[in-house]
Amino acid sequence: MFGWEFPPHIAGGLGTACEGIVKGLAHNGVETLFVMPHAYGDEDQSCATIINASDVPVAHISDTVEEFIDHVKYITVDSSIVPYVDPDEYYEAVDKLRREHVREATVGFGQKIKFSGKYGANLLEEVSRYAQVGATIAMEHKDEFDLIHAHDWLTYLAGAAAKELTGKPLVVHVHATSFDRGTDDMVDSRVYAIEKHGMEAADRVVTVSDLTRNIVINKYGIDPAKVVTVHNAVDFSGRDNIQVERGVRDKVVTFLGRITFQKGPEYFIEAAAKVLKRTKNVRFVMAGSGDMMNRAIRHVARLGISDRFHFTGFLRGQEVQKMFALSDVYIMPSVSEPFGISPLEAMRSNVPSIISHQSGAAEVLKYALKVDFWDVDALADDIYALLNYPALAHFATKQGYDEVNELKWNNATAKLKEVYESVVK
Repeated sequence: MFGWEFPPHIAGGLGTACEGIVKGLAHNGVETLFVMPHAYGDEDQSCATIINASDVPVAHISDTVEEFIDHVKYITVDSSIVPYVDPDEYYEAVDKLRREHVREATVGFGQKIKFSGKYGANLLEEVSRYAQVGATIAMEHKDEFDLIHAHDWLTYLAGAAAKELTGKPLVVHVHATSFDRGTDDMVDSRVYAIEKHGMEAADRVVTVSDLTRNIVINKYGIDPAKVVTVHNAVDFSGRDNIQVERGVRDKVVTFLGRITFQKGPEYFIEAAAKVLKRTKNVRFVMAGSGDMMNRAIRHVARLGISDRFHFTGFLRGQEVQKMFALSDVYIMPSVSEPFGISPLEAMRSNVPSIISHQSGAAEVLKYALKVDFWDVDALADDIYALLNYPALAHFATKQGYDEVNELKWNNATAKLKEVYESVVK
């Protein structure tokens, strides 16, 4: 399995989902070798063996993503036509030569690439080089796995290279697409090319929602027969009932996520201003960071609600759980959300949630209140209702908790295992 991040060092929901998936797979009898660009050493390896790509020497390095796509085979196979050899013996001979070449190249001429494992300015370069290291790792561990699973566009090239070299089936997991990160005219053609290449190379494409499945089929031209939806879930293991002391008596309404266009922070701010015109016993919290942070702060100031609005910055681990424990209502007003695990985490923490119809989570959450992301009046009305009508809040809390209690990773990964079995011969 090729991933980009893994708890406790995460920048968003992808790492959380990867952890839930490998734990669920372990419960369903599937062993995982989890490859990541940069491992810190404190990752939980009880459910997966983590391989740090920064520790693996590789022989051949290409300079660009385009060059990588054009030249997937980085390990030269020296084979000779030998007479009087049956097909099985010939395969064994070729495989032996291939392995010897990998060993010779990586030990004799190899170099290690120190990946940042982050989402910086040189991300495309890291994606390309990760793919090349991933190809080497796949060859070295060829006898230890039955199939390849690649998460999101960051790892699709690694998955495609591993399939090309080992002949093992490939499953790519679409957690988001270029069309979720911006409008059609904002799509990065280089990222789109990688996404399309990975989906076309895959034997199965797993999407986190039917919303994303439709995008994969219609925007990338992928055969519907090989695109399967497996909804995300939430991890209940190791969950503690965190007790926190409030510094204020006011109710707390929380937005938790990246402060970027896709997540709809401006609609949350507009709705907050409308609620504050009707009641004053409430505070709004925007937890997270992102490219719209400064713009959001200015927006709050312009609306004159700064005394009732708080920015926490990026939260992780226990900080997230404490934020949920402090919250009375959770909001996810995403413009485009392939799934969105955070409302499941909120509802697991007994916090009633409001989500947009434009999210994949809306397909599975019956007891989250739903609005169109752009309808700030409806969003404000729902926030006001949950804050001021205890019976409604109690109903949404109890039913929401019972609902997400059924959405466990063990169940989701049982479906994923069926996908695996459909491609492993």
